Parts: sequence; C-alpha cells; structure tokens
Amino acid sequence: MTQFTVFFDGQYWVGVLEVVDDGQLRAARYVFGAEPTGPELYEFALHEFAGLAARARASCPVPAQDARTVRPRLGNPKRAARLLARERAAPPVSTAAQRALKESVTARATERRVEQRRATEQERVERRAKAKNKARDRRRGRS
Repeated sequence: MTQFTVFFDGQYWVGVLEVVDDGQLRAARYVFGAEPTGPELYEFALHEFAGLAARARASCPVPAQDARTVRPRLGNPKRAARLLARERAAPPVSTAAQRALKESVTARATERRVEQRRATEQERVERRAKAKNKARDRRRGRS
C-alpha cells in the first residue's frame, strides 16, 4: 500500500510518501514550500515522484503495526461521516512514518559523520606525508 499525503506543518507545505510492504513501513518527505496548486502537484507527479519513491524504498523500514490502515467501505453515511471527522482530526502523518523519517535522517547523519571522519583522517595523513617529504628535501639541499 502506498499513500502520499500533502499537509501544512506550521511553516511549509510538505508531502509525505508512505510505502507499506510486508508489514514494514518506509517513508520519504518532500517540502513544497508554498501551498502547491493542482498544476504544480501534477508537475511534481510527472518529474519528481519517482525520485521520492526511490528515496522512500531506500529509507529505513519500521514495523507498520501503528500505520494507518485503509478504512473499510461502510454503508451507513453517518458512520462514514464520523470516521471521516475522526480521521481529519488525527495528525496527517502516521507515527510510523514519522519514525521511519527520523531513522532515515539519523542514518544519513551517521553516514555523513563517518565519511567526514574518514576524509579528515585522510587529509591529516596527506599533510603529514607532504611535511615529511618537504623536510627530507630540505635535508638533501633541494629547497
């Protein structure tokens, strides 16, 4: 099951794609900025939705037990109205999606820290090797 939700988070208009496969929920977020119009959403769906779906599939999975489920079709219109009102009062994104987004952000931050640490160490080794070569050249009279 895949669900794309657009909502206002207090500062920006945000779209969240929730993908549930085999009981695992994966999510990806796209920030629109200003309220997207119909043509802007259509343009987004044509050009950028595939990248968002790929990011969602690559994100960290979380168990989907507290993810929203598709509500069954009800014959009673009053019951349907009550359920719709209850769903509208609920937060627009499931807590499982929020957890998946948070885990993917922390995973990217960890990867970034590891990469930065490796780059810093490599730079330090290169600087040290350059200084050793420079000192050796000075001793040999090749200033």
